[in-house]
Amino acid sequence: MSQVFRRIVTGHDERGQAVCRSDELLDTRMIPSGEAAFRVAWTTATAPADNTDETDGATRATGLALRGGSVLRIVDLAPLGRSPMHRTHSLDYGIILRGRVDLELDGGEVLHLHSGDIIVQRGTNHLWFNPSHSEWTRVAFVLLDALPVSANGAILEETHL
Repeated sequence: MSQVFRRIVTGHDERGQAVCRSDELLDTRMIPSGEAAFRVAWTTATAPADNTDETDGATRATGLALRGGSVLRIVDLAPLGRSPMHRTHSLDYGIILRGRVDLELDGGEVLHLHSGDIIVQRGTNHLWFNPSHSEWTRVAFVLLDALPVSANGAILEETHL
């Protein structure tokens, strides 16, 4: 079930006045398993961001995170949908927009999140699970490139979906 959201992008005209560059409806796109739908709403190629870059940030190639930049992604997670356990070298801000979701950490801890909750994820190995039998969950994620985390002198490597 793909769901629509509105994305508005501002910028400047030739005189330096603020203007709306685009105002459009975007939909999330189902992943092959059918458990979730994703859509990149915006990316930046660098940090700090270059606000004079006229590239539509949603069209920039990226993985889950973007080395040297940032990613804003909307995720719709199906009822009883579960992500694989994964880790990125990023600092992630997750904002639960609708529904509820469980965050399971590889140490076994499970956190129960609801609409309005915010998670700050700092390079941890984790998975997401929608415990609802009937409701979709929507989460906005902002992923910022980060240095890898080390433990006992070894870098904790990225694992991907």
